[in-house]
Amino acid sequence: MSKIYSGMPATALQWVTWQKSRRSNSQGNCVEMARLPGDAVAVRNSRHPDGPALVYTRAEIEALILGAKDGDFDNLLI
Repeated sequence: MSKIYSGMPATALQWVTWQKSRRSNSQGNCVEMARLPGDAVAVRNSRHPDGPALVYTRAEIEALILGAKDGDFDNLLI
């Protein structure tokens, strides 16, 4: 396994299991996430599965998810 870093090609993470939201649709509007070793989570755009994977800590992903649940980003949908 090579070094994992943010912006690496998602194709280098072929050994992970990507997961997307049940709210994803057939238009390809999906963000996929995968658990990585240690304290990391990868994120990629399902429309560009060979594109870059952004890598975050679990704490960063938790803050994003909890913020979204609390409506912190609702203003971005207007």
